[in-house]
Amino acid sequence: MSLRIVVTGTDTEIGKTVFAAGLADLLGANYWKPIQSGLDGETDSEIVARLGGLSSDRIWPERYRLNTPVSPHQSAAIDGVHIDAKELVVPDTSGRPLVIEGAGGLMVPLDPSTLYIDVFARWRIPVVLCARTLLGTINHSLLSIEALRRRDIDVLGIAFIGDSHLESERAICEIGGIKRLGRLPRLSPLNRSTLREAFAAAFKPSDLVRDA
Repeated sequence: MSLRIVVTGTDTEIGKTVFAAGLADLLGANYWKPIQSGLDGETDSEIVARLGGLSSDRIWPERYRLNTPVSPHQSAAIDGVHIDAKELVVPDTSGRPLVIEGAGGLMVPLDPSTLYIDVFARWRIPVVLCARTLLGTINHSLLSIEALRRRDIDVLGIAFIGDSHLESERAICEIGGIKRLGRLPRLSPLNRSTLREAFAAAFKPSDLVRDA
């Protein structure tokens, strides 16, 4: 079976999509965003295609495209759509690696009884947890690590996003017993070239393959 990785985060708007773009570029992977909430402007799939240099055939279509940029369960209710978590079936990418990006944090509800982490637990695909380096990240990160482990979800490690904060990063990795994969700084300008350069400097493909 080809390499598959879920990119999730401790919160929303932390840079998961930029990270997913860099990861897909690094691994030569396809990309899939199962649920897109918010269709004004660029979608996450379009951002990944642009920043990761992915051709259209490497972007798998979303299973649900919802108009309002809020939690999937609320966006679906506004659109009059029912999200059936059983329909979130991981696509067969015919040997090419696949990067899957969740929405928001782990506990984002898809319907009144299903959280995104429940879907991750069903998939049994290794997870990369993305975390901010800002104040509050220790609490959010340790809670997310605990939630993943309680559901026996394989965690490849944690990727930090933002300015360096060595003490917070050290505390999370030591207390949480989690591998530090690297840190992606905020980039200006942000484009494929700067992202590719920063990603190659910060992350190693061997850390993202469980058997490596």
